[in-house]
Amino acid sequence: MKDGDANHRVILLVEDNPDDEALAIRALKRHHIGNEIVVAHDGVEAIDYLFGIGMYEERDVSIKPTVVLLDLKLPCIDGLEVLRHIRENESTKLLPVVVLTTSNEERDLLDSYSLGCNSYIRKPVDFLQFSEAIRQLGMYWLLMNEPPPV
Repeated sequence: MKDGDANHRVILLVEDNPDDEALAIRALKRHHIGNEIVVAHDGVEAIDYLFGIGMYEERDVSIKPTVVLLDLKLPCIDGLEVLRHIRENESTKLLPVVVLTTSNEERDLLDSYSLGCNSYIRKPVDFLQFSEAIRQLGMYWLLMNEPPPV
């Protein structure tokens, strides 16, 4: 698919843990969710990708991810700060963001919703439960949800 294709639905996975990254990608593929997956390994890389700066300065920023799967505990810039940047920018403020984290902190939950996340999901420890959670995320955000107009 070309970047300009209206059916080109990209998932931005913001995840610093290689094991969780591999599990998420494996679960998406296992459930036949064949969308392109772009992985950002820290908050800076996520912001660079979304806004076409740094190593992504050549990227066409008019092509937005269909959904951002955002971990909170990230190096450089944490997930809450990434979410803040997304919501403060006119071009990304409506972008669907699903916080996908191991955090059990009530403060993280409250802050995520206060900053405008669309959903907050605690990563299950068990692979089968994690795989099912990823399947449901993919089905909802990529097939059922009607994204905002670009």
